[in-house]
Amino acid sequence: MEYESWREMLLSLPGAFEDFPFGEDAAVFKVAGRDGARAKMFGLLMLRGGTTSLNLKCDQALAEQLRAANPQITPGYHMNKKHWNTVVPGLDAETMLAMIEDSYDLVVASLPAADRAALGWRGLLERG
Repeated sequence: MEYESWREMLLSLPGAFEDFPFGEDAAVFKVAGRDGARAKMFGLLMLRGGTTSLNLKCDQALAEQLRAANPQITPGYHMNKKHWNTVVPGLDAETMLAMIEDSYDLVVASLPAADRAALGWRGLLERG
């Protein structure tokens, strides 16, 4: 159940698309600007051992706070542990959406200005 709802949240963001470079058990969610060639990953949705998990990019200080406050959040599985978290089911939908949007915003912020404009992205602070 979480797999499909998280997938919908990930795909709801402007310019987001799904790719399967690691096989059918690992959906990579990327965002692309104008030409699609500069696509960057902001989420990795996996089924491991019958459990759904989602890797999301996160500000380093916030990542540590989230891990300390939520047993469902751990350092990123097969990712840079400082900048990525792995989330398993158990968080409410509002928290999950906020984490997904934060991951997306961090990645889009690193795109060239023309790509950000093509996505209609207005910045990290405007969403709140």
